[in-house]
Amino acid sequence: MSEAIQSRISSLQGAMAANDLDAIVLNPGPSLPYLSGLHFHISERPVVLCLERSGEASIVVPELESQKLEDASFPLRSITYPEDTSRWQAAFTEGLSSLKKSGARRVGIEPRSLRVLELRFIEEALPGVELVSCESSIAGLRMQKDAEELSLMRKATQIAQAALMDTLPFVGVGAIETEISGLLISNLLKHGSGGELPFQPIIAFGANSANPHAVPTGYAAQEGDMILFDWGANYQGYFSDLTRTFALGEPSDRLINAYEAVKGANAAGRAHARPGVSAGSVDDATRSVIVKAGFGEYFTHRTGHGLGLEVHEEPYIRAGNERIMQVGMTFTVEPGIYLNGLGGIRIEDDVLITADGQESLSTLDRTFQLLPV
Repeated sequence: MSEAIQSRISSLQGAMAANDLDAIVLNPGPSLPYLSGLHFHISERPVVLCLERSGEASIVVPELESQKLEDASFPLRSITYPEDTSRWQAAFTEGLSSLKKSGARRVGIEPRSLRVLELRFIEEALPGVELVSCESSIAGLRMQKDAEELSLMRKATQIAQAALMDTLPFVGVGAIETEISGLLISNLLKHGSGGELPFQPIIAFGANSANPHAVPTGYAAQEGDMILFDWGANYQGYFSDLTRTFALGEPSDRLINAYEAVKGANAAGRAHARPGVSAGSVDDATRSVIVKAGFGEYFTHRTGHGLGLEVHEEPYIRAGNERIMQVGMTFTVEPGIYLNGLGGIRIEDDVLITADGQESLSTLDRTFQLLPV
């Protein structure tokens, strides 16, 4: 067993004991590789991994996935099933049989990930067992990244930054959002991103940039437009998530003032982040700059979110969140101002909490930049 996996499972066993859980059952999603090193895609063929508090582990997989089990980093009892769906329940019953034999009472699941498909098989295999959410326990482990995870996240950030720099020279009057999106994706892959990107890049020009989650369209850039890129890379399963906004020629004074407010808010949020402060206070520090600049009503979302194996995970940087920031947490700081019909500005950085404060993993210039017309 790798040292990292061993440490995670040990911590998980402690969390199970603290929450009176006999085991956790996971289906394909970020937590399964985090705790096992095994990778499966969600599909019509169910897969579940059972990790018991006692240290026993078992997995139910289709026969065609059995070769992947050779990569298991710890002893794992495996049960495979054929294509014949009538035999799937028997495989689940066998795979979870040790829980039934030991008299398990409470088993943790991740409700946001577990499908009804797997849930029904589990319920049939474990009648009378209480299934409860263990999401907060697993999130508590995943929030604080170890050195290996941080190395992968740094690489994902470097890939994303290099891809943007290769894409920017092609943005000019007449450039089309969908075409620039395709070029950016190509550059991400060229620089080493995994093909499963964290999300479809948001490439938004002009008035479209006032939509925080815009989808690239056939719109062609015009002089004076704001040019917004929100994109990220995947390196060995770990994500980056960045946003930069540019102007194509000289924009209106209102957009320039909005940009400076967003830049100041981004700096204030990053500067406030450190061990011991709450996630909510980081949002407060960020938001107050935009409010003072007179744009408060146009900042319509939280300041940020955790980042790692998922592009959105704990901790969420939002007002009122009392979660205390701790060394090793990674998250985004991404204030924005969105002026309907005119344009939007967002500046997003990936931030790491360190022992003496914080570090921005992303290093792209944040100063207001005019792209050549």
